[in-house]
Amino acid sequence: MRGVVTSLLITAAWAQAQSSVEFGMMTWPEVKKALQSGKTTALVYNGGTEQRGPQNVNGGHTLIAREVSRRIAEKLGNAIVAPVLPFSPNNASAKLPGTIGITPALFAAINEQVAEQLIITGFKSVVLMGDHGGGQKELGDVARKLDEKYSSKGIHVVFCDGVYVGTKEHPGAQADFEQWLADNGYPSGGHAGVSDTSEMLYLGGDRGWVRKDLIKTAVGDPVLKPGERRDANAPRIDNGITGDARRSTAELGKRFIDMKVDYGVRQIRELLSTGGAAPRF
Repeated sequence: MRGVVTSLLITAAWAQAQSSVEFGMMTWPEVKKALQSGKTTALVYNGGTEQRGPQNVNGGHTLIAREVSRRIAEKLGNAIVAPVLPFSPNNASAKLPGTIGITPALFAAINEQVAEQLIITGFKSVVLMGDHGGGQKELGDVARKLDEKYSSKGIHVVFCDGVYVGTKEHPGAQADFEQWLADNGYPSGGHAGVSDTSEMLYLGGDRGWVRKDLIKTAVGDPVLKPGERRDANAPRIDNGITGDARRSTAELGKRFIDMKVDYGVRQIRELLSTGGAAPRF
């Protein structure tokens, strides 16, 4: 009986946390009250539907984006999360049928309209982010365009790239985590590799996000170093994995997710404190 009560309490607390920061889980009076209380920053975190190897579900980008954005909003204290867009710039494949993509132009147009809708609603700051490599440039372009349009009204639109790759000069959470893996003797990561699979295990290992029985065989084509070419004579393991995910763990996933949240919170605070300029995390 005690276990049932504890489970109910945890479920209730989780639902309450969602309703306090997730736009889609709030009623309109709750959104209005939140805006009036100072929650005037909107987080637009893009996900994606993409094959992630035989072991991870196709909706991984979206599932991760929803959880990370909620945690970022809770830490910021003044933010609400818009519904996560489940599509990103990509192309479907009949050979690996797990991807539903949209064009970069459509992706940019959707983010631009969503941001402007949030501004009409009453948000004073809109933060664009993405959990997928495709679309990062478009998010930066949209943020610059809209910030120029609205900054004179005291409204800012910014792009937070710290939660993903970042830049060569200022690596984001993913790049720094991959470096940490290399420094600690883990195999090079790539698509559906150690990084992707570990964060899926941490956030949803008990919710069916990962086929755990397949992790022991979760190895694919090797990660190529910059400038390195694939050996044309080497056999291909065309299963959607780049790298080796066999050492993936929930503990590694927690480290990675914590980095994403910390990098995101820090960069967003810096971006908004400087009126939309581009300081680094």
